[in-house]
Amino acid sequence: MSHIHANPKKLLARVRRIGGQVTALEQSLMNGAECVDVLTQIAAARGAMHGLMLEVLNDHLHAHIADEPEQAARTAEIEAVTQLMKTYFK
Repeated sequence: MSHIHANPKKLLARVRRIGGQVTALEQSLMNGAECVDVLTQIAAARGAMHGLMLEVLNDHLHAHIADEPEQAARTAEIEAVTQLMKTYFK
């Protein structure tokens, strides 16, 4: 079972806040907000997504790498996370 299921309410609350930020960004664009205000909202949404990514990644690293007793499984998870991070940082 995925470790994410251990505390889904916390993660869902973060996702809903991100959704609110994106909705506010959409409204700003539709209402012709100032560039700096739009950029600020974009930065806030990006930061919130980054924070969510780090939280889930941290839990994943602990549950599937640090606490994994089998070396082969740890190696496979490290490779999977490495590939994910390459995609994330593009």
